[in-house]
Amino acid sequence: MKQHSAILSLSFIAMFAASVGALLPSSHAFAQATVAKPVMLDRIVLTVNEEAITRHDINVQKSSILKRMQAANVTPPPDSEIEHQIIERLITEKALMQFAKETGIRTDDTMIDRAIARVAQENNLTLEELRAALAQENIPFPLYREELRKQITLQRLRERDVDRDIIVTDVEVGAYLKLVNAQVGGETEYLISHILIVVPDQATPDLINERQARAEDILKKLRDGTDFAQTAVAMSDASDALTGGSLGWRTPARLPTLFAEAVHTMKNDQISDILRSPAGFHILKLHDSRSRNEPKVVEQTHARHILARVSETASEEDAKQKIERAAQRIEAGEPFETVARLMSEDASSSRGGDLGWVNPGDTVPDFERAMATLKPGQKSEPFRTPFGWHLIEVVERRQQDVTEEYQHEQARQALRQRKSDEAFEDFLRQTRDRAYVEYKTGER
Repeated sequence: MKQHSAILSLSFIAMFAASVGALLPSSHAFAQATVAKPVMLDRIVLTVNEEAITRHDINVQKSSILKRMQAANVTPPPDSEIEHQIIERLITEKALMQFAKETGIRTDDTMIDRAIARVAQENNLTLEELRAALAQENIPFPLYREELRKQITLQRLRERDVDRDIIVTDVEVGAYLKLVNAQVGGETEYLISHILIVVPDQATPDLINERQARAEDILKKLRDGTDFAQTAVAMSDASDALTGGSLGWRTPARLPTLFAEAVHTMKNDQISDILRSPAGFHILKLHDSRSRNEPKVVEQTHARHILARVSETASEEDAKQKIERAAQRIEAGEPFETVARLMSEDASSSRGGDLGWVNPGDTVPDFERAMATLKPGQKSEPFRTPFGWHLIEVVERRQQDVTEEYQHEQARQALRQRKSDEAFEDFLRQTRDRAYVEYKTGER
């Protein structure tokens, strides 16, 4: 049960910040949004492929953004600049959802119910307590469901159309680690923000010069002391502009090569020169840096398991009954590994369900929590994960130095994430460019 793709792990306050992630890098605004008071008439501002975006849609987003800026002591730019960023994000989001629907992605109520149940479980809440917590945040439960449906749909779209084609080779991992090991002090992690002035494909020389002049003007203002986050909100064309351009903590493997080469020579709080990429002109700010070279010692678990999958041909009840029959056979004295070979629907069945030594984080949260409650020699009761119904037997545990293995896996994940981020940014731009947008009279 290795965790090959993100499984939902959400808190009710930051709904989409964990495994689902922010699909549009600034799409988490809803999590702290206060629902606007009802108005007598909601005006249509524009349509995206004939689907409306209303004044109410924009105002809800703007209210949330202004609250975040206030909490971060960031002076907001003029309303017109904030609204431009919001409208661009809503256009892209609408276009993505329309494309997902047109290409057959459906997120049904059962998937939403299971996601909400996991949110409640991971926050140690009952469903009633989750509803109450949302009410305290002034978030109506039906709206929470629909926003969760949207984010799951977008995640599935990204996995299908972007992430499944991402490949990281052993040669790439080895080359990256060789580069890291050659650096004095080893690998460094950087806290970065950025501003993008986009240059469209097939731009004319005049347009390129105009965008470069705009970037140079922004850089001058930043070096004269203008706040970087405020400037990103007002001026950046990147999809994370409304978060102040923050990229968070990134290793060089998680950064485009252009960015990684620039920050390697920068000092904390320094602003870069203008960087040119196929997307346009970039300006970086390095806020902080830290080493990632401490030894990694973890508690590993040697475990076996049996899986009964829930699928189109096996209902929830069918899978549950199958795993209960497996538990009864083990209770009656059959060896766990024998039952696993006969009944498990996992690739490990040929090994008697043996998963080998499992590191923290290797399995989905539901599986890891169940495994953590067991002592060596103990077997679990039947339990559910997103994959189906399981039984676990813990064989033994040990403390293990996994520094080398950990570095390889972290490098592979970081390189994969970098490729995914770059490919998804291209996917966003292409989807946005294909959308037919019509502004209503006087609204642009």
